[in-house]
Amino acid sequence: MAPLEGIRVIELGQFIAGPYCGQLLADFGAEVIKIEPPQQGDAMRQWGRSGRNGRPVWWSVIARGKKSVALDLRRGEGQQILRDLVRDADVLIENFRPGTMERWGLGYDALSAINPRLIMARISGYGQDGPYSERAGFASVCEAAGGLRYISGYPDRPPVRIGLSLGDTMAGINAAIGVLLALQHRHKSGKGQVVDSAIYEAVLGLTESLVAEYDAGGHIRERYGSALPGIAPSNAYPTKDGKEVIIGANQDSVFGRLCEVMGQSELVNDPRFSDHRARGVNQEVLDGIVANWTRTQDAKTIVDLMAASGVPVGQAYTAKEMLEDPHFAARESIVRVNEPKGGTLAMQNVFPKLSETPGRVTRLGPDLGEHNEEVLVNGLGYAPERIAELRTAGII
Repeated sequence: MAPLEGIRVIELGQFIAGPYCGQLLADFGAEVIKIEPPQQGDAMRQWGRSGRNGRPVWWSVIARGKKSVALDLRRGEGQQILRDLVRDADVLIENFRPGTMERWGLGYDALSAINPRLIMARISGYGQDGPYSERAGFASVCEAAGGLRYISGYPDRPPVRIGLSLGDTMAGINAAIGVLLALQHRHKSGKGQVVDSAIYEAVLGLTESLVAEYDAGGHIRERYGSALPGIAPSNAYPTKDGKEVIIGANQDSVFGRLCEVMGQSELVNDPRFSDHRARGVNQEVLDGIVANWTRTQDAKTIVDLMAASGVPVGQAYTAKEMLEDPHFAARESIVRVNEPKGGTLAMQNVFPKLSETPGRVTRLGPDLGEHNEEVLVNGLGYAPERIAELRTAGII
């Protein structure tokens, strides 16, 4: 059995944060019923690059393992269908702007009156309360509020973003953790509760001692490019074949091994690099020495030499290198999932790995409304005639 088998989840969220929470729960066996607007579906169906069939592949990943029900929640009949679904649900995920569910008569008070065991995971930019709660909050702006953007990039340029919606995915992870904690509490109490996951707080939680450094000594952490101030050598270095390798050799004994690999053992006794603090003070000079050496070697040679000598090293991988890497293959870090019309689609596997009850990817993201009859007729007992009426009226 998968660890979440038997747990029914109703997912109302769109874009990334809510659906990513649903993806994680589906990966580990939960039955996730994805509720989407009847005409256009979740906006994620249109995002990202298209695959061989002409359809964006991001949907195939973020909606994997889910069932799709097309339902108009802005209309009374659609709201009543959701209430019927909630009666036997364990979890409801939503990431609308705070207050939206309440305007539809679907707030936690209303839904928990129907099902006191219901756990409601609410994901938003700034949380369910506070003066900013009603603000729209995408990952980009909430990453700025949470402190990540200010420290990302180079000191002589504006802040940069990484090529992922990190705030959204972290908020989804936090929501999934909250759901698991709430399920554990429900085992003891029999009662559900609200999980409030804010994107800016998900980012804030990653910022290590950033706040404490300012509070204790007035220090504001600044942008420092591809390294951390005072930590050397630990950076991205160029290679002979035009790639980049990441080397982390800032600990004393590891630095010694790096020097041996480079054929420059004398650097260990150089006063500028003799201990951690000295290397930090002379970081720029040391990074230049390492870079001058890495430019004479191709990336694979550097990785092989460093790995053999116990120096942390890694090439900056693209998806191409991931698919070719034997370690990824041995651990099945990337899985191929069958496509409905033939062929397979590669994507990241389910993490973390559990020895007894591992998760797995069961199928790609569903077609819009693919499971209307299964969920509404087989699950709720709606008559086929009613399904036809709802479809004609545009409710489903």
